Amino acid sequence: MATARVLVVDDDPAIRRMLAEYLAEHGYEVAQAASGKEMRTELEREVPAAVLLDIGLPGEDGLTLARFVRERYDVAIIMVTGAGDVVDRVAGLEVGADDYIAKPFDPRELRARLKSVLRRIESRKTAKPSGKEARVNVGRCFLDMKSRQLSDAKGNEIPLTAMEFDLLKAFIDRPNQVLSRDQLLTMTRNREWEPFDRSIDIRVTRLRRKVEVDPDHPRAIRTVRGAGYMFVPGEK
Repeated sequence: MATARVLVVDDDPAIRRMLAEYLAEHGYEVAQAASGKEMRTELEREVPAAVLLDIGLPGEDGLTLARFVRERYDVAIIMVTGAGDVVDRVAGLEVGADDYIAKPFDPRELRARLKSVLRRIESRKTAKPSGKEARVNVGRCFLDMKSRQLSDAKGNEIPLTAMEFDLLKAFIDRPNQVLSRDQLLTMTRNREWEPFDRSIDIRVTRLRRKVEVDPDHPRAIRTVRGAGYMFVPGEK
């Protein structure tokens, strides 16, 4: 993978400096922004591969900025939250963040998460379809496995994050098979499930809003009580 550009958005200059120095030591090109305005300027100057975005920014908060980035750029977003701010983590995932990390954090863990997210995005751009169907019906939508694009019956594209695609692929590769949250998290994030980790549930909810005719009564991605989730091909 070529040198990746990372944009660090945090109003604390000490954190920006620490991350810039640490990531630069490990081969990343780093840009910095202290506010939403500075972030937009950096994005216009050069689109990064990833944005490390602090939720607790003054003025425009990180959630608003994450939504702005997700709607306009195909980049990885990792939210930086307070240690106990579970609601903020959930909200970050809801607006399309690929991952999150809580302060205070070990820079090594952040780098591991960054590498994982960038690897998924890189594979999305370069992966070729296997011998399986290149275009798969998922609920009311169709997923092109080659381009990794989700579209509705009229051909309108529906945005997918890298994590959402990985989750859909995990289901598609294992039709009519019950998959636990632990299995899905390992398949899509290469780490084990942690107590109170709701990221899989949140992403399943997001996917259902996109692919199900009635997200409140899902038929394509079903909940198996006490066990996990199951993808049922051909259901709408």
